[in-house]
Amino acid sequence: MDRTAGLSLASAPGRWLVAVAVLGSALAQVEATVVNVALPSIGTGLGADVSHLQWVLNAYLLTLASLVLLGGSLGDRLGRRRVFIVGTMLFCVASTVCALAPDLSVLIAARAVQGVGAALVVPGSLAMLESMLAPGDRARGIGLWSALGGIAGAVGPVLGGVLVEVSWRWVFILPVPLGLLAAAAARQHLPQADDCELHGAAARERAEQGPAPSRARQSLDVAGTLLVVLALGGLTFALVQASVGPLWMVWASGGLGLAAAVAFVLVEQHAHDPLLPLRIFASRQFSAANLLTFVVYAALGGVFFLLVVVLQTGLGYSPLIAGAATLPITLVMLVLSARAGQLAQKIGPRLPLTGGPLVIAAGLLLLSRLAPGSSYLHDVLPAVLVLAFGLSATVAPVTATVLAAVPAQQAGVAAGVNNAVARTAQLIAISALPLVVGLNGTAYTDPQAISEAFATAMRMCAVLALTGAAIAWAMIRTPPPRSRAIPPRAGAGESDTVAGRAPSRPPSESSARAVVPPAAGPIGGPAELMADRRSSRPVGRQAPEVTHGPISAAMDAAMDAATGEAPLVGKRQLWHCAVADPPPLTAVLLGEPAPLSAPRTSSPGPDGQRHHG
Repeated sequence: MDRTAGLSLASAPGRWLVAVAVLGSALAQVEATVVNVALPSIGTGLGADVSHLQWVLNAYLLTLASLVLLGGSLGDRLGRRRVFIVGTMLFCVASTVCALAPDLSVLIAARAVQGVGAALVVPGSLAMLESMLAPGDRARGIGLWSALGGIAGAVGPVLGGVLVEVSWRWVFILPVPLGLLAAAAARQHLPQADDCELHGAAARERAEQGPAPSRARQSLDVAGTLLVVLALGGLTFALVQASVGPLWMVWASGGLGLAAAVAFVLVEQHAHDPLLPLRIFASRQFSAANLLTFVVYAALGGVFFLLVVVLQTGLGYSPLIAGAATLPITLVMLVLSARAGQLAQKIGPRLPLTGGPLVIAAGLLLLSRLAPGSSYLHDVLPAVLVLAFGLSATVAPVTATVLAAVPAQQAGVAAGVNNAVARTAQLIAISALPLVVGLNGTAYTDPQAISEAFATAMRMCAVLALTGAAIAWAMIRTPPPRSRAIPPRAGAGESDTVAGRAPSRPPSESSARAVVPPAAGPIGGPAELMADRRSSRPVGRQAPEVTHGPISAAMDAAMDAATGEAPLVGKRQLWHCAVADPPPLTAVLLGEPAPLSAPRTSSPGPDGQRHHG
C-alpha cells in the first residue's frame, strides 16, 4: 500500500475497509436498539424488576462510557486494526454468553463485557477510515459509513421485534455473525502493517509537525481509567439501588462515585498522557456543545428506555409492532440529518442547536399524552415524527460544532469526549428517571402505572431538552464566515482597507502586530486580513501577532470612515482585523501586514481552538 496515498475506494482493500467499519459500528448500533425492544420479554423470562432491567442496559453503557476514550488510546498505541479485531471477538463472546445466560446475574455481567468490546470497536471504526483512506476518498467513505450505519439503526428495532417474538435470547445471537464477519474481513483484507501510521494528507501534516512521540514514550492513563469507572459505577449503583437497596449502601456508593470523580479531575490535571485532556474544555464552544450534548442525550436516554416498554405494556403492542413504531425516527434522520448539517454550516450552529431541542421538547410533550387506548396514527406517530425532526436538526450540527471547536489534531479526542458524554448522559438518565418518577418493582407490568410514570418522565425529559435550547442560545456562538484562501494579489497593500480573520497561513518574518483593547498582553495570531471592515474578501496578507493594547478614538473613527484605502493616523497606517474567537475580537493592525507566502495551514488560537481560513 502507498503510504502517501492511502487506500482508494476503487480498490478492493478500500471497499473492504468501509465494509469492516460499517460492520463494526453496526454491532453497537443494532445491539443498542434491539435490546430495548426485548426488555419486557427479558423481565418476564427471568423474573426481573425495574432495577434489573436498568442494569441490563446500564452494565453495557457503564463500561462503554468509561472505556471508550481508553479504546481510542489503545488503537493509537497498539494499532487500530488489531484493537478492532480484539474488540469484535470480545463482543461476540459476550453476546453468546448473554444468549445462554441462565439468570440475571450472568446476563448483566456479560452485558458489561459487551460494553468493553464496544469501547474497543466504536472509536476504531471511524478512526480506521480517517487514517487509512486516501484524502480524496475520505469524505465519501465516511458518508457511506454514516449512511449504512443509519440503515442498520433503522433495521435494528424491527429485526429485534421479529426475534423477540421467537425468544429474547435471539436478540443477543444477532450480533455474533456480524462480529465474526467483521473480524475475519479485517484480518484478511486490511493492511497488516502498522495501521497507527497516518496516510495521505494526514501523513504529510504529521511530517510537517515533526516526528510523533514513539510508543515507548506513550503511556496509558491507567489511574484515570480506574477512577472514571469508579465514578460512573458508584453513581450509577446509587441511583439504581436507591429505591431497593440499603440506605447505607446507596450513600456509600454515591459518595465513592463523587470522590472518584473529584480525584479523576485532579489526576487528569497532572497526567502526562491524560485520558481526558482537560485543557480541551478551555474552548467555550467545545464546552457548551458538550453540555448541550449531555442534557439532550439524557432526555433521549429516558425516552428510548421507556418508550418501547410503554408501547408494549401500556398500549398492548407486540414486540414487532413496538419496534416498528419507532422506525420513522431513523428514517427521518436518514433523510434530513445531512441537510441539517449543511444548513448549520451555512448559517452557523446557534439557530439549529436552539431550534432542534425546542422541537424535541414538543415531541416529548406529545409523547406524554400516551395512555392505554391511544391510537398509533393519531397519538404515537405525530409525536414520533416531531421528535425525529428535532433530532435531525440537532445531532449532526452538535457533532460538527464539537469537532470545529478544537484544533485539527485534537479532532479524535474531541469526538471521543463527545461520545463519552452522550453515553454517560444516557447512563445517568436510565439510572435516575425510574427513581424520580416512582417506577419500581414490577410496576412496569401494570399498564396504568407505566403510563402514568411515562407521562411524568416525558415532561421531565422535555425540560431537559428546553435546557439544551437555552444552553445553545446563551453559549453557542456562530463564528464569522470563513474566508477563501487566495494567493497574494498584485497591488494588495497600502491601497486596501483590510479586516482580519482567523489564521489560515503561518506569518512571514514581520514585526507587524495588531492591538485589541482593553487589556494588555498577547492574544495570539496570526490574523488574516480582509478587503474591508464589512467584507470577507481576503487580500493575501495577515498580522502575525495580535496583542492587547490601546486603540484611540481617532484610530477607531478612521477605521469607521475608511472605504477604499487604509487610513493614516499621524504617520501610522491602520489595518482593520478581527480575530475569530467567540465572540470576535476587533483589532487594528499597526504597520505593514506580512504577505502570505507559505502553504495553507491552521494554528491554535489563544483558547486552544484551531481556526481555519
